Amino acid sequence: MRLGGRIQAVAEVLEDILDRKTPATMALRDWGKKHRFAGSKDRSAIGNYVHDALRCKSSIAFRMDSETPRALAIGAAVFFGGQSSDSLNEAFEGDDHAPATLSTHEIANLNGAIDLQGAPDWIQADVPEWIWPAFENNFSEEAVVEGQALTQRPPLDLRVNTIKSDAAAAHNALKGHGAEPCAISPVGLRINALAGDGRLPNIQIEESYLTGAVEIQDEGSQIVSLLVDVKPGERVLDYCAGAGGKSLALAADMENKGNVYGFDIDKRRLAPLYERAQRAGASIIDVRQPPSEGLKDLVGKMDRVFVDAPCTGVGTWRRKADAKWRLNEEALQRRNNEQRSVLHSAKGFVRPGGFLFYVTCSMLAEENEAQVYAFLEDNKNFTLLSAGEVWEEKFGADAPKPWSADGCTLTLTPSSTNTDGFFFAVMERQS
Repeated sequence: MRLGGRIQAVAEVLEDILDRKTPATMALRDWGKKHRFAGSKDRSAIGNYVHDALRCKSSIAFRMDSETPRALAIGAAVFFGGQSSDSLNEAFEGDDHAPATLSTHEIANLNGAIDLQGAPDWIQADVPEWIWPAFENNFSEEAVVEGQALTQRPPLDLRVNTIKSDAAAAHNALKGHGAEPCAISPVGLRINALAGDGRLPNIQIEESYLTGAVEIQDEGSQIVSLLVDVKPGERVLDYCAGAGGKSLALAADMENKGNVYGFDIDKRRLAPLYERAQRAGASIIDVRQPPSEGLKDLVGKMDRVFVDAPCTGVGTWRRKADAKWRLNEEALQRRNNEQRSVLHSAKGFVRPGGFLFYVTCSMLAEENEAQVYAFLEDNKNFTLLSAGEVWEEKFGADAPKPWSADGCTLTLTPSSTNTDGFFFAVMERQS
């Protein structure tokens, strides 16, 4: 496909996402099925532009003085894709598969006629207006910077599975793909995002992945797993395990000695953990399917209970940009209710002297500190500990520092730690 055809495809996919509320992955898949002539490079380029447009929808619409799919498509191509108004007009002329040529107004806007600095902060940050007060309350004068960091293309991060490999060997096997050690996680490798039409490698067809030497896992997710500070031989419950990425990380950190119980209320989410654990050689993982009655033998016996709570996913907006614009107040309230419920359910599995870990991939205080403080108020036998001390022990005093509103809990962000957004808190059961 030529450039004009790609931009037209971007506009069509954005129309499907924004007007018909189709999730981005489904909209791109559906477009690909209808246009099987498009090659892998075409699909990758179209996907890049679509996600750029979604990450920066508010700011592009402001700069283009229009929020139509066409305006977002051409804005993304110029502001983030390395194109210019001249290159687009040249690509559009005489191509029946391309959009109409640019208007004088569009050319002026693509060339900077509207200064983004004159926009409200929520537009500059590309954060939905309704949630901006909560976002600003959390990050104060850094709120715009934190929002803008969530608009950047994400890297591809890998966790070295130390049950089967080590960081040096895995790096050597994948450095041809641009993999380099992560800045914080000692078991992390990173392949940086590429600009324009660049494509990240398909790691899932590489020997290192197929044999279980590496897993795809954001560095932030690796970090919160490492902060649990598990020891070989312990008994650990991953209460909201999902597909099991953190269960696998915990098992590796335990040197595959002890017990990791992976549980999730949703069987479908939990299903991949069986195959993933086998590939990783994580034989200490015991997958427990719902209902929760199947966990009765674990009550009061766990050294550590890890709660990766359901949340709005604000910290993953780099990777799931369309979710940013689907989020609403009702969904936030629903997640808050689920968070309270899951903490209440998980606490009973912690033994006296054991630890309860509360983690989200959100960057909102309502889902993070507020939930921890409310839990502590209702459960006087739990005490909040300082995660910052473990951070320095694990990663050193010179490592990038996450946010901390209270000196105990931690919030990783794309701006502060160059990871997805994650919240982390640890509480000890006294009796």
